[in-house]
Amino acid sequence: QVQLVESGGGLVQPGGSLRLSCAASEASGRITSIYIMGWYRQAPGKPREPVANMTKSGSIDYADSVKGRCTISRDIAKNTVHLQMDRVKPEDTAIYYCNALVTTVTETFYYWGQGTQVTVSS
Repeated sequence: QVQLVESGGGLVQPGGSLRLSCAASEASGRITSIYIMGWYRQAPGKPREPVANMTKSGSIDYADSVKGRCTISRDIAKNTVHLQMDRVKPEDTAIYYCNALVTTVTETFYYWGQGTQVTVSS
């Protein structure tokens, strides 16, 4: 079973920065490839929305709402993805979920992390 574990959320003041990280692992070490890894977020009362994603080849997409303020990066060898968020705004407050298209020796499937809370407030 593949697991995605997020870290780095918390309380940050408007205009501040934070860095989210997500690591993919499988108990038997059977991950062979992760084509795309990225981040979604869900604010209270709103649907989950994409924030940023990055393919294995390095193609990147950002939501318009975070362009110029966020930077996504991956460590392919370590199966990790990071999201650097700068100049955060109160509207960035949400639960942030890691998402990855993971190929193991038996299947290819989209996996989700459990989510990490980001609160932007003074």
